[in-house]
Formats: sequence, C-alpha cells, structure tokens
Amino acid sequence: MRASLAGALPRAGRRLALLPLGLLPLLGAVVAGLLLGPARITAAGLFATIADALGIAPLPAEHARDAAVLGVIRAPRVVLAALIGAGLGAAGAAMQGLFRNPLADPGLIGVSAGAALAAVAAIVLSGSVFGPAAGLLGLWLLPVAAFVGGVVATLLMARLGTVGGVASVATLLLAGVAVNALAGALTGVLIFMADDRQVRDITFWTLGSLAGARWAHVPVVLLLVGLPALLLCLLARPLNALLLGEAEAFHLGVPVEVVKRMTMVLAAIAVAAGVAFTGLIGFVGLVVPHLIRLGFGADHRLVLPGAALLGGTLLVLADLAARSLAAPAELPVGVVTALLGAPFFLWLLRRRGTAA
Repeated sequence: MRASLAGALPRAGRRLALLPLGLLPLLGAVVAGLLLGPARITAAGLFATIADALGIAPLPAEHARDAAVLGVIRAPRVVLAALIGAGLGAAGAAMQGLFRNPLADPGLIGVSAGAALAAVAAIVLSGSVFGPAAGLLGLWLLPVAAFVGGVVATLLMARLGTVGGVASVATLLLAGVAVNALAGALTGVLIFMADDRQVRDITFWTLGSLAGARWAHVPVVLLLVGLPALLLCLLARPLNALLLGEAEAFHLGVPVEVVKRMTMVLAAIAVAAGVAFTGLIGFVGLVVPHLIRLGFGADHRLVLPGAALLGGTLLVLADLAARSLAAPAELPVGVVTALLGAPFFLWLLRRRGTAA
C-alpha cells in the first residue's frame, strides 16, 4: 500500500508538471481561429496587426483589410470563445466532482434553464413588461436577463435543496430536476405567446452563437467567467476530499457545506455569464472533463485547470468550424458542439455499461 502510494504521488507530480503544456493546444486553436475562416488572414497580416496594436511597427497598407477583420470581428470572437469554453469546462468538472457523478453537467443545477427562461422572457416581453429595462439597457438587456435568470435559478435550486442547513447531494439533484422542469414549462408558455419574429430569435439564441462578440463584452466575460473558473480551480483539494465521501471530507477538515455552496455559486456565475453572451452551448461542460480524466486521472488539481484549457480549445475550434463549414452562412456553434459531443457521450455510456 505504501509502495503504491509512494508511486502515485510522483506520478501526480509529473502529471501536474505537464499542465503548462495544455496551453499549447489552446494557443494553436487561437491562432487557427484568427487566421482561418470565410475571409482568410495571412500570417504576415496577423503579425503586422499585432505589431501595430503593440506599437512596435506601423501597419502596412496592404494589411489594412486583415487588421480590420481581426480587430473588429475575429479577435473578440476568439477571445470570448476561449474564455467561455474555459468557464464551461471548469464548471462541468466542478459539478461532476461535487455530485460525484461523471454524468453531471452545469445544466443539472438549473442555470441553463433559468438563463433560457429569462432570455426568452426578455425577447417576448421587451415591448411590454421589460419595456423600461429595454430602454435603459438596450442591447445589454438579453445578456443581463440571461445572467440574472441563471443565477436566480441556481439560488432557488440551492434553497430548495437545503434542509436544516445541510445541502445533500440527492436533494440538490431532485431540486435541480424540479427547477429545470419549471423553467422549461414557463419557457414553453412564453414561446406560445411569441410572434413569428420572436420565435425565430428564440430559436437562434437557444442554438448558441458567438457572432455577436464585441470587445465591449470581453472585460465582462473575463470578470464573470474567467475569474469564477480560476476560483473553481482553487477548490481542487476540497473536491478531491469530497470524492471520498462527505463524512470523510469533514473529518479531513474540509468545510463541506461551504465548499458545496462556493462550487455551485461559482459554477452558476461562470455558466450563466457564458450563456448570456452566446446562448445555450451544450456538451462542453459534460464531455471535456471526461477527456481530461481519460488521459490524466481523477485528480481535480489536473482535471479542473485541464478542463478549462481544453474547454477553451474546443469552443474556439467549434466556432471556427461553425463559421467555415457552410460559409458564407454560419452554423450555430451549439449545433457543432452537440454533433461533436453527443457521439462521445454515447460511447461513454456504452463503455460504462460494458465495464459494469
């Protein structure tokens, strides 16, 4: 036993040392996302644009078009995809660790359904109930509503799932199912009330897209997605202890209830903010943590940051595919992630069934 433990610790250390290498695929995806697409950008154009932005060298006239495409459209889109993918990946890994269920994802706590309900309400009721808010917030109404809806749904789930100050995993799961069902039913009522244009807007929003990415969104997403994802990575050791069971984690000195609440709140903020700016993007939070576990084991010190890096990489590449495969038209990025994630999920189910 001691020999196996002594062997496991150096292995974990070696694997952690490999973590910085995870930046390389993300960096490669970002460069591909910047260069490729319906309007091809040359490497020289990319370097000239970066040099001009950093004040190193003035932009040559022949690269003015490349700079315009990169600066206005492509760069903010790639940055947002990397941040939101990282948030979805880290939140998915945290949810699976918290619920000790490899099939859990952030949608389990009601955040996606709550965000969808609020976003649909903002679309359908922007001319009536949300009229004053629409006048005040303008184009920010939809992301603000989706973010607030996602967080409120998660808080409601947490309140319903807490009995006597203790949030048991089973009760939280059932509360999440109830909140998802209620939000889905209310969303259906709103869609029934919507006109044809609103139904079309709702359909495209729920399929997910990064086409509306702007530089103005980046600081908000960095704060509401990047920071919670980073803080989730700091919960790796408590989540490792929770894998042993709540009683065992408590005896190891882990403040179990605090860790559970922090994990749910941080995951809800990251996912709600991501959904607010892109719509619903499925399977990233579910599939990415499994890919990391398959390669590097279940240690959350690796799974959480690894899922964040791979989530960002996957969403950047999925967005590149979404805007390239049917150019000049554009596929919803949620469709691309579902096409990639659903076969893997089915393979995972069959693999678990065979193992059982």
